[in-house]
Amino acid sequence: MPRAAQPDVPRDPPPSECALKPIGVVVEVAGAGAGLALDLQRLEECTGDADPTVAMSGQVGSQVKVRVAGGWLLGSIRNQRQDRRVEGGAICQLDFLGEGDEHAQTGRIYGFRRGVTRFPVPGALVYPATSADLRQIYATDGRAHVTVGTVFPTPDIRAGLYIDPLLGKHFALLGSTGTGKSTAAALILHRICDLAPEGHIVMIDPHGEYPAAFRDSGQLLDVSNLQMPYWLMNFEEHCEVFLTSTGADRQIDADILAKCLLMARQKNRLAETVGRITQDSPIPYLLSDLCVILQNEMGKLDKGHTSVPYMRVKSKIEEIRNDPRYQFMFSGMLVGDTMAELIGRLFRLPAHGKPISIIDVSGVPSEITSTVVAVLSRLVFDYAIWSRRESIRPILLVCEEAHRYVPNERNSDGSAVGRILSRIAKEGRKYGVSLGLITQRPSDLAEGVLSQCGTIIAMRLNNERDQAFVRAAMPEGARGFLDAIPALRNRECIICGEGVAIPIRVAFDDLDERRRPASSDPSFSDLWNRTGGEEASVARTVQRWRAQARF
Repeated sequence: MPRAAQPDVPRDPPPSECALKPIGVVVEVAGAGAGLALDLQRLEECTGDADPTVAMSGQVGSQVKVRVAGGWLLGSIRNQRQDRRVEGGAICQLDFLGEGDEHAQTGRIYGFRRGVTRFPVPGALVYPATSADLRQIYATDGRAHVTVGTVFPTPDIRAGLYIDPLLGKHFALLGSTGTGKSTAAALILHRICDLAPEGHIVMIDPHGEYPAAFRDSGQLLDVSNLQMPYWLMNFEEHCEVFLTSTGADRQIDADILAKCLLMARQKNRLAETVGRITQDSPIPYLLSDLCVILQNEMGKLDKGHTSVPYMRVKSKIEEIRNDPRYQFMFSGMLVGDTMAELIGRLFRLPAHGKPISIIDVSGVPSEITSTVVAVLSRLVFDYAIWSRRESIRPILLVCEEAHRYVPNERNSDGSAVGRILSRIAKEGRKYGVSLGLITQRPSDLAEGVLSQCGTIIAMRLNNERDQAFVRAAMPEGARGFLDAIPALRNRECIICGEGVAIPIRVAFDDLDERRRPASSDPSFSDLWNRTGGEEASVARTVQRWRAQARF
């Protein structure tokens, strides 16, 4: 591999005397890492160094460099243990991160590359990595990127995420409740929106947290203004909403609904212009027409069934039509062909400087929440498929509480939303659809979905099962960082995968108050010492409760 041209001498202060002395030696080498013997006295000397990176040398999660032929090899300390065979020393495991050339004048790393082509040999000397080294290693290489925080333990080295690999190969943001996960998601999305004001981002928000964060820079949609027509559902989604039976009866009901739904769609003049249509074709139809067709089919003598299945389906449709909670989707006012307008509004086509649409589904009845998310997700994927002849407009779909919609086999109910999100995870990048999963329970995600995410942003995880699940999905070189996941502070994370040059531990930037989601925990000690206005608050709450309206 040709060596990179030597850059100008960096302006960082020269390395301290402590940084120029070895702290240990290599005792064994494997393909992905090495065993080191470290001098505990030298590590103690380093703790007083003014450079925070040198001061952490040898500690678990820190970076050190090993001299190899023609340059340096950088690695991360995974663990430590005392060994009586090494007097005054400790044995540790080093995970290889990458390699770089040595600057002739300063001895620092430059031209850093991921992966290893020059392996050390037993007896090779190990040195502390300096902040100047890390600045070279984590320096962005000219690709489009956003910065989201600082590299631990330094106060000023910026941590960048490369946008194209981050979005092109999906990403997952993981973290236990209370670690700052929602604020981190808002920070990353804000930085992407600032970089790409004509982007196309769809976020599904199950708790209504994010409208507060994007009120100035996004399109906010909820049950009051979503107006998503029922006829956009495909046949599988119709079955989820309109069928209540199980077992053999469900198959009978499904056959009846398939026949009648196709007949209802065919009554629209659009069906004539399109030509051959199916039950899945997004052709508008009237719910009243569907009920009339069910009634007529029920009256036929050659129907092959009793009238019970027809009555069952018809009763459910009428129940939903008359329920005010479902008016955002099943209103009689949503029969017009508004598909192009809706897609433009949902996917920000054009964006007009507001590249993100926040879809707050907290007001959607729980019985059909998963179906609504399925329709939205499928619209993203289907649009990408059918627009391939047009100029490419990549779309990012961000799903909060992803474990609710893409559960593992143990918790799966076979819903349509799980299948479409799994398909996006596996096939989306071929069509320009990126998936961002946010969850506090990664172990409850469907098997294989997390492994499809090219970049993993892991905040603190308290549950051992979640830690093991994430560890299995991480690349081998990041294992040392992973062991630090339970010890991360709030608003800290480990980032590894395609979106970064090498795995890094990051302290997220502060986010302006107006750009934060409404996810802060209430202060019991403060709020329980206040009084006033309780009667009026209860009265207003009861009114909204009875009207089944949260706004």
